Amino acid sequence: MDEELVRSLLQEQHPDLAYLELKEVIGGWGNQMWRLGDDLAVRMPRTHGAPELLRKEHSWMPGLAARLPLPVPTPLRLCEPSDRFPRTWMITTWVAGEPADHAPITDPAAADVLAGFLKALHTDAPADAPVSDRSGLPRGLGFEEIHEYVGRRDEIRAVWEDAIAAPAWDGPPVWLHGDLHPANVVVADGTLAGVVDFEEIGAGDPATDLAAAWILLPAGAAGRFFEAYPADEATVRRARGWAVTRALFLIAMGINGDKGLPGGKPHWGPAGQAALDRLL
Repeated sequence: MDEELVRSLLQEQHPDLAYLELKEVIGGWGNQMWRLGDDLAVRMPRTHGAPELLRKEHSWMPGLAARLPLPVPTPLRLCEPSDRFPRTWMITTWVAGEPADHAPITDPAAADVLAGFLKALHTDAPADAPVSDRSGLPRGLGFEEIHEYVGRRDEIRAVWEDAIAAPAWDGPPVWLHGDLHPANVVVADGTLAGVVDFEEIGAGDPATDLAAAWILLPAGAAGRFFEAYPADEATVRRARGWAVTRALFLIAMGINGDKGLPGGKPHWGPAGQAALDRLL
């Protein structure tokens, strides 16, 4: 995917936007992103599963975005597959800021910002909302292999076992982001400035998102977060388990990056290790 391809697709399907400046955004996982003018973004799926996730995001996010207190990418146009590019792609609003995997959150007051965002998001989802099924350790990389890099096996396993022993969520399914880690939020002046990549949006247990208290916030800020977002003991225990899986995922992607494997992110390893330090 290069500028010539994206420009030609815009000319074919959205000629009113084709004159805007186009700039590739380095990064991303399932999608390659381009900034379009000052206010828009183009997302082009890299993987076979990504188009379906874009369609889900396009269906549900416009209504949710209107009531969220931070900027989020609002889907504007769902673009059809063609001979030139055989996958669905999408045009959204642009969210300004630096990704937190390059510019970590440093302001403890971001705990209040994150709590306010998640309280606004975590409302009862309708019966036909997609079900969130994010779970488990990083696919294809077992706990023992990760342990070679992070140590503290007993401490990590204790958090995990306590989380899975905690009572399950017995409230109504609430809307979830589903994938809150440093590459999916943006930062300005050291604090949380926006949330991106809602491909995993779905309904379920809020603990999935509350793991962000340790994954995203600076050391010592988790307590402040849970003062602003009161949660019962069982939910906090489950959230700690989710934080373990997210931290290990980041470390695993760092390992893959160090090995030169496809999809690896060398700079995610230190972010995952820092999150694990905060959690333990």
